[in-house]
Amino acid sequence: MGNQTEVTEFILLGLSNNPQLQSFLFLVFLVVYLITLLANMVIMLVIRADPHLHTPMYFFLSHLSFVDICYSSAIVPKMLVHFLAEHKTISVTSCIAQMFFIYLPAATEIFILSAMAYDRYAAICDPLRYMERMSKGICVQLVSGAWGIGFFHALLNTVFVLKLHFCGPNQINHFSCELPPLLQLSCTDTLTNQVVLLTSLVIFGLSTFVSTLISYIHIISTILRIRSGEGRRKAFSTCSSHLIVVGLLYLTVFFQYTKPSSVSSVGLDEMFSIQYSILTPMLNPIIYSLKNKEVKTAVRKMLGKFKLLT
Repeated sequence: MGNQTEVTEFILLGLSNNPQLQSFLFLVFLVVYLITLLANMVIMLVIRADPHLHTPMYFFLSHLSFVDICYSSAIVPKMLVHFLAEHKTISVTSCIAQMFFIYLPAATEIFILSAMAYDRYAAICDPLRYMERMSKGICVQLVSGAWGIGFFHALLNTVFVLKLHFCGPNQINHFSCELPPLLQLSCTDTLTNQVVLLTSLVIFGLSTFVSTLISYIHIISTILRIRSGEGRRKAFSTCSSHLIVVGLLYLTVFFQYTKPSSVSSVGLDEMFSIQYSILTPMLNPIIYSLKNKEVKTAVRKMLGKFKLLT
């Protein structure tokens, strides 16, 4: 390494180097980002303003909306700048910082979704003890734990990245700074980083997936035992939005990591990344708004108040 120059900045190659396509992509992702911000902020405001929504389920939903804003904001603003910039560079320090702020909300989100699954399990399978199981203190602990684990996951991987040296190629074939592309550019051994990343993903990913799966096995089993069709529809409607959101997330991740090596490509990896890191934060509040009568009613009330004010 003595004769090699230390890299101080990376070049993010992004989605395209075609100027016309970049202008089009800028507009597309700007609209997606604005919808993400607006939709999630509306969800948060509605839940805060409507006393009928001051329940554990909507407490988790408001935090999920905040996490989605953080997740999207860690990626899209820099992405938009690079669509218009001639030199698409980012310093090594800024790149590692972006990686930290991507991993923090990403890990936090899967644990909040797991807590939401447990909330639906408690409401449907043990309604008499629901308020005991999902007291305000327990809800706060679950959300705090989700953020704490997310912070630990992000910090753990970031600390080991800080020990790496970059002295060769500096082009990242991606639109954001994520760990796998960074490891490919390192001049030093990355085995420890790979082990830490894989271990944390397996432990945190499997634990949340298994807990969510167990919750829904109990939920579906309980719903199927309800005799009336109306009762089954009502019970299922309380968790259908969450099931769609969880399904989108886990299916995307599943297809990304289980696709055959023969179909592996940078473009396909970027499509999967766009789905779970950019489109999912936009779709989550839309799904909850469309599938949830209480949220739709609360949104209409809030819009009605704004019309009266104007």
